[in-house]
Amino acid sequence: MMRVLVVGGGGREHALAWKLSCDPGVDKIFAAPGNAGIAQIAECIPADVADVADVARVAESCGAELVVIGPEVPLVAGLTDDLQARGYAVFGPTAAAARIEGSKAWMKQICAASGAPTARAEAFTDAAAAVAFLDELSPPYVVKADGLAAGKGVVIAQDRAHAVSAVRDCLVGRAFGEAGDTVVIEEFLEGEELSLFCLTDGTTVLPLAGAQDFKRAFDGDLGPNTGGMGAYSPVPHMGDDIVERAVHEIFVPVVRQMAAEGARFRGLLYGGLMVGPQGPKALEFNCRFGDPETQVVLPRMRGDFAEILLACAEGNLAGQTLEWTPEACVTVVLASGGYPGDYRIGVPIRGLEAASAVPGVMVFHAGTAERDGEIVTAGGRVLNVTALGKDIAEARARAYAAAALIEFEGKQLRGDIASRAASMEGSA
Repeated sequence: MMRVLVVGGGGREHALAWKLSCDPGVDKIFAAPGNAGIAQIAECIPADVADVADVARVAESCGAELVVIGPEVPLVAGLTDDLQARGYAVFGPTAAAARIEGSKAWMKQICAASGAPTARAEAFTDAAAAVAFLDELSPPYVVKADGLAAGKGVVIAQDRAHAVSAVRDCLVGRAFGEAGDTVVIEEFLEGEELSLFCLTDGTTVLPLAGAQDFKRAFDGDLGPNTGGMGAYSPVPHMGDDIVERAVHEIFVPVVRQMAAEGARFRGLLYGGLMVGPQGPKALEFNCRFGDPETQVVLPRMRGDFAEILLACAEGNLAGQTLEWTPEACVTVVLASGGYPGDYRIGVPIRGLEAASAVPGVMVFHAGTAERDGEIVTAGGRVLNVTALGKDIAEARARAYAAAALIEFEGKQLRGDIASRAASMEGSA
C-alpha cells in the first residue's frame, strides 16, 4: 500500500487525486495545498508550491512514498531534484528537463536538433533584430515570451504593427518580467490543435488518449485567452494514425535528444500539436499534465494509476500498457464572472451535491475553498463539471445538465464545448 502526495491545488490536481483514490494500491493521499474538493478524498496540508523547502517539509511530514507534482512552476524551480536528493520517488521531470516548458527557445533548439517537425522560429534578446525577422515571415505572426508567463506570454498578431508592439512590450516594456528577456518569433501554423500526453521515463514513450481543449473565454472561440474553458476526449476525427505519427516523429526524437543533452525526462510530456495537411507539428511542450485536458483523459483510463506513475518515476516504463474505456468524456469549466480579467472570490457555491448525483458526472474543484462550513469560490476557474457517456453527445449533455444545477453569483461558462465534435460524431 502506497502513501501519495499530490502537489498543487487546481482542477488538474483534483483529477489526479481522484484517479489515485480509485487505485486499490493507494493507502492514503495527501495534497499540498489542495482545495475544498480535494479535501474530500485527501488530507490537505498548507504549503507554498513555489517554495521547494516548504513542499519537502510536507513530503517528510506525511511519509510520502510517491510525490506527484501537478504545476509547472515547482518543476522548473527544481522541486523534483530536491525531493529525489532526499530519497523520494517523484513523478515529474528535473529542472533540466522541465526547461522544455520553461524555455520556448530551448524547446525550439531541441526540436531542430532532433528533427521533430515544428514551426520555423528564431529567438531574440534585441528588439530591432526581432522586428527585422518579421519581414522573413508572412502574417499572422506568433510572438512568445521565452519563459513561464502563466499562460499569458503568447500573442498571435494579425499584422506587422501588432507583432512589433508585442515584441516591444516583451523586450522593452518588460510586460512579462524575466520571462520576456528573450522573445521567440515563429511562423503561424494552419490546422487543428490536438493535446497529446505521453508518459515517458526518458527512454520509453507511452501515449495517452488524445484530447482537445477550448482556450477562448466565449462561445465561438471569441474573447480573450484563458487557462481553458473545457475539453473532451477522444477526438473522433483524429485517429490512431495521427497519434502514432506524433509519437514516432515528435515525442520519441525529442525525448532522445533531451537525454542526449543531459536532460532525461521522466514524467508527463504534454505536446500541444497542430495537425495540418503535412501531419502533426509541435506547437509547444509542457512538462506536466495539462489543465483541463487531464480532467477528460484520466476518467477514461483503466488500471492502477499509482503503479504506472511509480514505474515512470523509477525508469521502469518498458512493458507497461494502458487501457481505455470506450466512453467519451467532456468537461465544462465554470468560471468566476469577469475571468480571465478581474473577478470576485469568496462567493458561495450551491448545488454541488445535486450536480454530482447526475449519472456519469464528476465535479472537479479548480478554485474553491471552505469558509464557515460552506464551499466558496477562490479562483478564476472554479469548477470542472466532467461527465462520461457512451459518446461525446451523451457526455456533453450530462456535463451541461450537471453544470445547470450549480449556482454562484457571476457564474460564467461556454455553451459550445465539444458541440462540433458531437455533431461530427453523429454524422459519421
